[in-house]
Amino acid sequence: MAEKSLFAVLLRSSWWISLSLALAFALVSKALLPPEYFFFGAMGGLPFLAIAMIRLWRQLRAPSTAHVEATLAQINAMPWREFSAALAQAMVRDGFEVRRLDLASADFELIKGGRTLLLSGKRWKAARLGLEVLQSLEVARNTRDASSCICVTIGEVTDKARSFAAEHQIRVIQGTELAQLLRPVLTGKPAA
Repeated sequence: MAEKSLFAVLLRSSWWISLSLALAFALVSKALLPPEYFFFGAMGGLPFLAIAMIRLWRQLRAPSTAHVEATLAQINAMPWREFSAALAQAMVRDGFEVRRLDLASADFELIKGGRTLLLSGKRWKAARLGLEVLQSLEVARNTRDASSCICVTIGEVTDKARSFAAEHQIRVIQGTELAQLLRPVLTGKPAA
């Protein structure tokens, strides 16, 4: 789905916007169509109703800000050995085969569905993630013939690093996404 399509935008918006569009379809159908065709006109709002339900479901399952902050604080307090074990366990939960690497630029090789990804997490505590970390990860990806890369951090990502990551399709996991990834592993609860 295109990132700027109507449905993609609605999937990122509040649930009530899609619900309002579904109700608008019903009201316009009631006002403009003969009674025997009202049902068919109102059915045009069903995709919007479905999107509203998906957004509401996601919103109800999303962790609260307090949970995200508590998880990030817990992650920040971890030593590398404990953090890397939790990270590997989270990736296994997501269906990856995980292999530890002894590289300066990448810590894990993740394999799933015939695709190989490199994951870098050693600099997870860095206050600012700079360009050099992502450049060395890109070099490792080319050397190991991996399809893509992931970099994990709880710190801020510089603008140059973010641009480089987008240009080279390196996924940067931080903040809420990192908390959601590791929370089930850290608490022993099922993934949300």
